[in-house]
Amino acid sequence: MTSISFDTLLYQYLTPFFQRHQFVLLPEKRQYRKTTDTGFQSIAFYPTFYDHKTLLDIQLGCRNNQVEQIAQQFQTSQAVSRLDANTLTASIAQFAGLSSVQFSIHSEQELLSVCHQIEQFFVSFGFDFLASSCSLATVDHLLNGQPDQLCPYVYNQMHRCYKGLITASLTHNQHFNELVDTYRHVFVQQTQNPYEQVRFERLVTFLHYYSAN
Repeated sequence: MTSISFDTLLYQYLTPFFQRHQFVLLPEKRQYRKTTDTGFQSIAFYPTFYDHKTLLDIQLGCRNNQVEQIAQQFQTSQAVSRLDANTLTASIAQFAGLSSVQFSIHSEQELLSVCHQIEQFFVSFGFDFLASSCSLATVDHLLNGQPDQLCPYVYNQMHRCYKGLITASLTHNQHFNELVDTYRHVFVQQTQNPYEQVRFERLVTFLHYYSAN
């Protein structure tokens, strides 16, 4: 299959399903998106095309506008548009117990089978995860539940430090000061760039005086 025919078939199979759950297709971004009171939920598709097969990775994401609007004042190295940035991102493979991170597809029939698996995943788990991720309390738990461990829901661990502290501040997390110390240590390990470290300290100072009113 060519990239055009693959995308056409993928959207043809999946769009009615996602529309029933209020997700809108954004073909230019290869994703379905649902607007929420706090931001949006996204389901993005990342195909890699080879001569005789296509590998497909699927990423679940959620954006909290309040967290992102603060974080983006301090973060650098934005790989995507600031308006498209997710607060949390995870591969479907993190939840589905798949033996491979990606689906391997060789034919239209296999693509149809994969689409059925995708639908089953979202009905049984994916939609519930996305719905819960709209809650700041859930974001706080996912980012700050194990602050001394790598967080699988943010690929850039320096951005995790920013977003984790912001979320802890917004939820009045009683361990905020401990998180500052932990993430300061993580941040120093991640980069020796003094400008990046200054930005982190500016965020800490900002949060000490920030009110979400």
